[in-house]
Amino acid sequence: QVQLVESGGGLVQTGGSLRLSCAASGRTFSNDAMGWFRQAPGKEREFVAAINWSGRTTYFSGSVKGRFTITRDNAKNTVYLQMNSMKPEDTAVYYCAGRTDTGVSDLRRDYDYWGQGTQVTVSS
Repeated sequence: QVQLVESGGGLVQTGGSLRLSCAASGRTFSNDAMGWFRQAPGKEREFVAAINWSGRTTYFSGSVKGRFTITRDNAKNTVYLQMNSMKPEDTAVYYCAGRTDTGVSDLRRDYDYWGQGTQVTVSS
């Protein structure tokens, strides 16, 4: 059974940085594309960033492009989301997700397994 565990969330001031980690177990992680999504209170879960199986291809939503970076370490079965220049509108629960395919996607339905989420709060 695949398990994803996110960590690194917390409280940060506007303009600050956080790095989220997502550790995978129970599956050959290196064959899967991975993504990050987020959900703010009262809103739909939205795409944030994705990375292909090798790490050579990444994709970002327009709202975070240029501020966030996604990377992965297949030897450690871990994917990271580096968040810089953070804004109050980045406040949300952040979810890590994996898909049993090598390519990136920004669609929720393309992802096959999910973590439980980690809270990120940006104060103004």
